[in-house]
Amino acid sequence: MVHHDDKTVISLMNDYEGEPSQFALVVPVPVVLKKEQVHVGDRALFDRLNDYSSPRLVEYQDPDPCNMPAPMAMGMSMSRNSAALERDELKEKAHGVTVEAEYTVGEYDIVMLSAKQSSGLETWLIENGYHIPQGASRALAPYIKLDMKFFVAKVNLEEHRRTGLTYLRPLQFAFDSPKFMLPIRLGMINANGSQDLVIYMLTENGRVETTNYRTVKLPTGMDIPEYVRNDFGGFYKAMFNEQVKRNDMHAVFTEYVWSMGWCDPCAGQPLTREELRSLGVFWLDDGQNGGIQRQLSPYRVFGGGSLPVMLTRLHVRYSADTFPEDLSFQETSDTENWQARYVLRHAWTGSRDACTMARSYFRGVDQRHREEARTLADLTGWPLDDVFKKAGLSSDGSPEPWWKGLWD
Repeated sequence: MVHHDDKTVISLMNDYEGEPSQFALVVPVPVVLKKEQVHVGDRALFDRLNDYSSPRLVEYQDPDPCNMPAPMAMGMSMSRNSAALERDELKEKAHGVTVEAEYTVGEYDIVMLSAKQSSGLETWLIENGYHIPQGASRALAPYIKLDMKFFVAKVNLEEHRRTGLTYLRPLQFAFDSPKFMLPIRLGMINANGSQDLVIYMLTENGRVETTNYRTVKLPTGMDIPEYVRNDFGGFYKAMFNEQVKRNDMHAVFTEYVWSMGWCDPCAGQPLTREELRSLGVFWLDDGQNGGIQRQLSPYRVFGGGSLPVMLTRLHVRYSADTFPEDLSFQETSDTENWQARYVLRHAWTGSRDACTMARSYFRGVDQRHREEARTLADLTGWPLDDVFKKAGLSSDGSPEPWWKGLWD
């Protein structure tokens, strides 16, 4: 989702199961979109955004405690379908539905609709071959009251076969509206339980947050046991599930905030200017070809020059009960870089008897490993005894006696 002033570009990548002939996408939009405002995008750009902003695992290796000053060594140990739709005009009028525009873009047949009543719109969609759940009128009604239009797409099977692709490419559309929002309620009518949504927000200046729900930053910066390295994805899913549970599925979570001009550390390289323009970042025009001349901010890209683009990655798990309203957003003045980041600290592999400081260091490492296990159990809700066992620690999790090693 690209947003600046009253201009918005939305790119939708749908995780869809089933035959393409069964696919229908209905998106409420504030205005009738012309064909030139709609585009078929590239899935690879979503992969690039994901690689750049994914929660990350970083690893550090403890140095040799025998070659470090004593206080530093001890500190190291203690860290934490059809081409055109056939329409019956009389029926349309009876349903209160008006076809405002109709065109094909790529492998999608698109119609722009306006409607006077939700039941009429639901009937029109079903009669014209759109596979939508019965009872959709309830979800459509709030948007009709707001005089919103409906961007409706289904797959043109012939055009889809020509692409040779086994997936549906993302749809992009650009429009002007003072509303900075994303409709999510329609997606709930055919949902099998709760749904997950990841939103990549691209703005010129600052971090994006929701205005009608709490925006919460995920826990970050924690030291966790080394064995998590073999299943970081499993850990992160469990941690996210736990945070959703603790917030009663009423929060939108921030996973990443960073200037697109650089990254540290880089899980994936920042997107290039050309890639960002493909996503709709229009303010990067340099004044040529009718573009708008702008004073660029001092963000740097490796070999790419200035780049005034801030990426906010939001992750929300929602249901009809917990998110009764669409998502509304605002761009803040917060430009601080932030990421969901977790740390593995690998202990020095030398001998406990290598030097005096080595013995103190390893006592601290034992304590550190127990603290990491407790942190992991708290983040994920996993049983502490199970975590201790997987980490190779004693199952009771009790601290060592205060006097152990007193006279070493």
